[in-house]
Amino acid sequence: MKDFLYYLADVYRADTLRFLRKLTARRVWNAAKVGASYYVTRAKGKPVQWGRPFTISVEPTTACNLRCPECPSGLRNFTRPTGNLKKDFFRDTIDQLGKELMYLIFYFQGEPYINPNFLEMVKHAHDKGIYTITSTNGHFLSPANAKATVESGLDRVIISVDGTDQETYQAYRKEGKLENVLQGARNLVKAKADAGATHPHIIFQFLVVKPNEHQIPEIYRLAEEVGVDEVKLKTAQVYDFENGNPLIPTIEKYSRYAQQKDGTYKIKNQLLNHCWKLWHSCVITWDGLVVPCCFDKDAEHQLGDLKSHSFTEIWESKAYQRFRASILRGREHIEICKNCTEGCKVWETADV
Repeated sequence: MKDFLYYLADVYRADTLRFLRKLTARRVWNAAKVGASYYVTRAKGKPVQWGRPFTISVEPTTACNLRCPECPSGLRNFTRPTGNLKKDFFRDTIDQLGKELMYLIFYFQGEPYINPNFLEMVKHAHDKGIYTITSTNGHFLSPANAKATVESGLDRVIISVDGTDQETYQAYRKEGKLENVLQGARNLVKAKADAGATHPHIIFQFLVVKPNEHQIPEIYRLAEEVGVDEVKLKTAQVYDFENGNPLIPTIEKYSRYAQQKDGTYKIKNQLLNHCWKLWHSCVITWDGLVVPCCFDKDAEHQLGDLKSHSFTEIWESKAYQRFRASILRGREHIEICKNCTEGCKVWETADV
């Protein structure tokens, strides 16, 4: 047991050191400016923006092999165009932003590994010294893809494992195969070992919903058996919650929604008229649209298009400032903000 604890300490130390080694004076100074402008904004009550985002999410693809019931990719019901991010367009974008970025998330909607150029784009970001993260359903981690993932320099990978047996897993991950996911994780663990690498840091993410909440203890056992580095329990956002939803957990701490005396539900978090995400991050869709955050799944609030403008022009534009100002005036008037559950999202994480 003592040896295992030392191993875990080494894993976390390695992951933290990888992130810290990628920090530069320019990145730290930019983050300081962004943070300062956010607090000046809150003090003055009007938007002030200094610096550029120190984290962005890019969308490798909108395609997905699964049909999860609370996901636009799974439901195949996007109201925006769908497709794959092009590697040359990605390079141009990162060349504009890379010197300020602390970390880059390769995920918005869809399954990243479906884009055939995904790992090539990860390698480009890695070569720019950016800490890289992706989230996957785990079905495409063949031995060859696992080896290529390690070689790409990817720093962190989140693998969705929302059940510890096939019946429970497929209750949410429709058309998914749990054994394929577990084997993919084993392939990645082996690829790391074969390369003598400490990356990527491998996380099992367990989205807690009513059908799987009884399996929370089991996911830790399974993660240790497979050999991943960490387990994260994540609370779930559901679309239709007011009159209850079969996905809402009965364990109150894992629910983003609170039941009222009349039997209806409401979002737990208080709707405050400010949002840190509007200052430090943004999302870039596969076709170059800049949107404010991951809750804008259909890109309804398009703040600019990288096909026709530079990122700096978009980030400092009147459109972006108007959207920041509208948040300060009242989030209840913006649909994606009115239904935002970020404030009550619970992450519970543990070593394995």
